[in-house]
Amino acid sequence: MPSVMGLLEERERAARQRMDALQAELREAEAACERFVIARETVAEVLAEPREGEKAPSTEVADERPARVAAAAPGSVVPTWREGLAPTVLAPDYLQLMNALAVGSGSGGEPMDCRQLAVAVGLDSVPAKVEGVRSKAKRLVARGWLAEERPGMFSLLIGRDGGS
Repeated sequence: MPSVMGLLEERERAARQRMDALQAELREAEAACERFVIARETVAEVLAEPREGEKAPSTEVADERPARVAAAAPGSVVPTWREGLAPTVLAPDYLQLMNALAVGSGSGGEPMDCRQLAVAVGLDSVPAKVEGVRSKAKRLVARGWLAEERPGMFSLLIGRDGGS
């Protein structure tokens, strides 16, 4: 009959082998993810550069008119907000969040949490949907489109209304 200590050592050895395999798989996944991030950033930079024959963006004071940019496709990169950039450059999911915040939760444009935002854009308030909204809202904050006044409470910044 095998000893209890022998059985425990055998299971520990198997657990360590599994842990080593999972760590190797995690390193591979992190490397792949990093390659995608670099590729996405590179593509965004290339697309932001003026093409041959196009006029380079002016460094002078921005025109009073809103930027005339075609609506973004779903899944496109969220650009950093700058003067004159209309919310229509945002992908539809992001524009929905902007519109929901512009309308507000019926209390005059008060900040909304992610659960309220998810419901406002027609999603169920289940954790997976709420976390997706949180990710998008955080991205909009990082790019200057929204404000996060308190942790998890998002609002529009002045001049960046989603109704444009």
